[in-house]
Amino acid sequence: MISVVEKWARGLDAIVEACGWVAAWTGLALVLVMAGNVLMRYAFNTGSVAMQELEWHLMSPLTLLCIAYTIKHEGHVRVDIVYAHLPARVKQAIDLFSALSVVALSVIVIALSWRYVMQSYRIGEASPDPGGLPYRFILKAMIPAGFALLLLQSLAATFRALEPFLGGPAEPPATVPVDAPQ
Repeated sequence: MISVVEKWARGLDAIVEACGWVAAWTGLALVLVMAGNVLMRYAFNTGSVAMQELEWHLMSPLTLLCIAYTIKHEGHVRVDIVYAHLPARVKQAIDLFSALSVVALSVIVIALSWRYVMQSYRIGEASPDPGGLPYRFILKAMIPAGFALLLLQSLAATFRALEPFLGGPAEPPATVPVDAPQ
């Protein structure tokens, strides 16, 4: 039987999974744009400022929107030298503290970056380069969007870290598959 807390965590995981999967496809678009730019530069001796800017416009969602996805799949670097030798209850407390810390960090970054995005939107910020891309606010909006996804993933981790303290199973978050039958 799956607890309510785990159901909430799985729901948040599903959102992060879907957004991460979509954002990861910007990697293919980035490779195609870069290959096109190189081809245009070396084969045809021409180039486009907009296409060069598009490279880093595609890099933004790739990096910022995939942070939560990477953490969900434990693709991040961790140092477990001390952690591996701690008692289970201490590990659970560390997991809870870590998840809550990332929740707080995410909320702070979202709050601080939102004004930055809105200012860009209000002034109609565009590339300062001739032939560059307009709508710079879309690029800047990836900051709060990426941290909103990180917030969702951190909330899922918080729910899972709380479970042992609420009398639920003491499984570590990494061992709970997202697509397990309910």
